[in-house]
Amino acid sequence: MKFIKPVLLILLTIVLGVVLNTKVGPLPPVGKLLDPFHGFWQNADKVGGEQDTDDNIVGLKGKVEVYYDDRLVPHIFAGNDEDLYFMQGYITAKHRLWQMEFQTFAASGRISELVGEKGANFDREKRRTGMVYGAKKSLEQINSEPETKKILEAYTAGVNAYINSLSYKTMPLEYKLLDYKPEQWSMLKTALLLKYMAEMLTNMEDDFEITNALKLFGKETTDLLFPDYIDTLQSPIVPIGHKWEFEAEKVDSVPAMTPEGLVPATYRKLDPKDPGTGSNNWAVSGSKTASGKPILCNDPHLGLNLPSIWYEMQLNAPGVNVYGVTLPGSPAIVIGFNDSIAWGVTNAGRDVKDWYSVKFKDESRAEYWYNNQWVKSTITIDTIKVRGGKPIYDTIVYTHHGPIVFDKNFGGRFAECVGYALSWTAHLQSNEMITLHRLNRAHNFDSYREAIKTFMCPGQNFVFASASGDVAITQQGKFVNRWPGQGRYVMDGSIPQTGWTKFIPMEQNAYTKNPERGFVSSANQHPTDETYPYYYNGGFEYYRNRRLNEELTRLSGITVKDMMKLQNDNYNMKAADLLPLFFKHIKRDKLSPEEKTILADVEQWDYFNNPDVTAPSVFEVWWKGFQDLTWDEFADTTIMLKDPDIFITTNILRKNPTYAFFDNKATKEVETAADIITTSFKEAAKKVLDWKKQHGDKPYQWADFKATSVQHLAKLIPFSIMEVRNGGSKNVLNATSERNGPSWRMVVALGAEPEAYGIYPGGQSGNPGSPYYSHMIDKWSKGEYYRLNFYKKAPEKTVYKETFNPAN
Repeated sequence: MKFIKPVLLILLTIVLGVVLNTKVGPLPPVGKLLDPFHGFWQNADKVGGEQDTDDNIVGLKGKVEVYYDDRLVPHIFAGNDEDLYFMQGYITAKHRLWQMEFQTFAASGRISELVGEKGANFDREKRRTGMVYGAKKSLEQINSEPETKKILEAYTAGVNAYINSLSYKTMPLEYKLLDYKPEQWSMLKTALLLKYMAEMLTNMEDDFEITNALKLFGKETTDLLFPDYIDTLQSPIVPIGHKWEFEAEKVDSVPAMTPEGLVPATYRKLDPKDPGTGSNNWAVSGSKTASGKPILCNDPHLGLNLPSIWYEMQLNAPGVNVYGVTLPGSPAIVIGFNDSIAWGVTNAGRDVKDWYSVKFKDESRAEYWYNNQWVKSTITIDTIKVRGGKPIYDTIVYTHHGPIVFDKNFGGRFAECVGYALSWTAHLQSNEMITLHRLNRAHNFDSYREAIKTFMCPGQNFVFASASGDVAITQQGKFVNRWPGQGRYVMDGSIPQTGWTKFIPMEQNAYTKNPERGFVSSANQHPTDETYPYYYNGGFEYYRNRRLNEELTRLSGITVKDMMKLQNDNYNMKAADLLPLFFKHIKRDKLSPEEKTILADVEQWDYFNNPDVTAPSVFEVWWKGFQDLTWDEFADTTIMLKDPDIFITTNILRKNPTYAFFDNKATKEVETAADIITTSFKEAAKKVLDWKKQHGDKPYQWADFKATSVQHLAKLIPFSIMEVRNGGSKNVLNATSERNGPSWRMVVALGAEPEAYGIYPGGQSGNPGSPYYSHMIDKWSKGEYYRLNFYKKAPEKTVYKETFNPAN
């Protein structure tokens, strides 16, 4: 196997410095690890080594059969729901146990238990953010509903049945390398995984950054640079001009209050969220397809990791037959299809996190000022276990707004009696699991709408298509009914009206069904135009959605292949918007002959970010340099700030090329946009010329510049795929950047029988020694797909079969 040689080199180096079987610091007992009969050698699998098995397991009510196809996708056939989810837990743990548990360690702030003190600040942030707090609230709701309690109990029992079957020999490799053992799975761990995904997908808030901009530049400039809604070139999810049949429920309105002074840089930088996180989904109605039936597509853009974020499977039991991808550690199918419908999700982009400045009475923080009186807070002492060191104790204070995340003890130079509390919809009681359970069994538009109404956080755009011909999309979540500006800045936590008093009724969330244009779509753009009766803010996309809607409008007689091509479309609308302005303003007389040659290459570009062309590389460096020089006023690293979006920058360049912010504060001259465009291009050209000096005449190709990699969750490079050659960009439909990309591409043609295709960047096995660990990455990078084997009944022939019976 490819991984054995580099790992051996690492381990042999360790052996030179330690005595075999002696544990030193965080290193595993090397002799035990190298033991050929029980150590890491036992984790090397081979193709064709699978055999039919027949086992007895305690916890099953009846026989369960699991059929594996040639990609190690399990097709589980059970006689009842409890056995179905028990076996889903068992099989998922068999292939993804370390990933499941490692992510719960990250979500609950327990990384220090694995890596030592260097993980302490990461852990403190996760705990203070309220990950466990929110997970416990959700678990209360799950347990209060018999439908989901039964499911999660069965799933948990299945995971533990597999854990209890393990020996050191059969333990996943990462446990051996990091020298620890798996814990028993719990229902709380599943709730934590759901919060882990919620945190990943609710980072569309910049209260601290906008507050600082307001302090530095004033309200007029801040509103210009960070508007809630940009009224040009919009293509919202619900088409412009939609008539809303309701009025917004009124809320008390007060001015947005901000704390005194600037908010310093905080530990939020420890776990930065990639701005490339996003997704595309759409469904075209039969009026636009060759078959006369709908086609649904989805490709969520998430971190490119190994083991992969998703685990593919089919679940079959009386009343349910569903196929798609699951979140390892949680029951049911998250994105997929059944006999009657298909569905997919994208991130809503709505701001569901609000920050409050809280004033405490004294250093004890036992009371805080609210509504003209001192109110008691709740104080807990958290213990962070540290591998190889002493425990770290952290005092966490809870207010009615939520936990205090940043204060004098964590996050920056804050005043003695001031803290910043976080209100987050993930802290509220919710049961997203019941949504998935019911969606897996939905069979028409009404059952789809009924299923998703319980989904609260993260806000998602649920796209839908049915074999009966309907297409629809709903932006679903628990969204605060805000007064204009609420949640845009850090707010004064002492004023009742700044808090959450009402939520938008679920039935008034934005949605559309069977629109006249013949399709529904989302790509993280605004859900509505400005006529929607409720105020909202967040982080939205302005390029992918326009390209998507233009292409879906243009196409007719659509086929599955057309949709595959569109998911892999590399057209760069951002470049198409921005470069004509660059070409207009650049001072060509300031360029050398070599620089003019490089510019000519960019001018001839067709705006497709294909992997083997050079122009996208030059453009990427050029606009990034232009952005940095334009917004050098936002470069202060001692406080929290963010640059205005490139879409804002483009609009300003188009309308006012002499705008004051184009002046570079580092020089005595007063620059205009033309100066900044020219300077940043010359820097980009220098990088191209330096590249050629280092690599001969090798072209500065986009795939090399972008350097996409699919990395192991623990950053173990020997278990990562570091050089993936593909096209795309975060603002392109094929939204592949350095560390983010389409984590699952799915195309489903509805009809009498669903015809489905899919692929993700990884493999079914979480074992780096397995041939199924990363085998789909190459086809994924080329934009290819696998036909998904959806069985209506137990298949007669597959690669191999596992039969499980109840133990006596």
